[in-house]
Amino acid sequence: MLALKPNFVFASEEFVVAIDVGHTKKDAGAISARGVAEYEFNQAMASAIIERMQGVKDIRAFIVEADNGEITLAERTEIASQNNADLFISIHHDSVQEKYLKSWEYQNKKNHYSDEFDGYSIFASQKNRYSKESMLFAKMLGAKLRYGGFTPTLHHAEKIKGESRELLDESLGVYLFDDLVVLKTASMPAILLECGVIVNRKEELLVSGEQFRSKRP
Repeated sequence: MLALKPNFVFASEEFVVAIDVGHTKKDAGAISARGVAEYEFNQAMASAIIERMQGVKDIRAFIVEADNGEITLAERTEIASQNNADLFISIHHDSVQEKYLKSWEYQNKKNHYSDEFDGYSIFASQKNRYSKESMLFAKMLGAKLRYGGFTPTLHHAEKIKGESRELLDESLGVYLFDDLVVLKTASMPAILLECGVIVNRKEELLVSGEQFRSKRP
């Protein structure tokens, strides 16, 4: 899904990318329509991105993840800094506000879903010290995703409690979200990518597939 080299380069010829696996086993994030923790989707997508990047010249990518099940948000960006990362990408999968959730039964278990929204979203922060570069990469990634046939979700801009995020570029699905800790504490350009809405029953199956994870934008 991702194989990009931005046109901003810093200290060395090798471009270093930190791929952050959002959440942990203990704090597993959103729960999909079929009862799967977001963390599992994040792990699978991060691994697919790392695999894709292994064949890209002059790029070195590494995973940021809790080894013992515990890691703070600030520790994630510190690990990226210690490894001289030029770019920080936090991988997540999306949900919706509670008002949109409905109940259904899957494999004899009650789960929650919402088929109302689907698509990716990208977040950047003006509080990042490289905010211009962060927004540049966010737009570049959004353009690549649109070219690859992916569509953004705009539900985070809805004027309701828990949302009301500022859309930087509606056509590319890029939002401003200044107070995301991993974005504002990163000492390098940083974005957060919500790869898809996993409470959407159709999209959950889509993002679970190898074809989706390996698709070239």
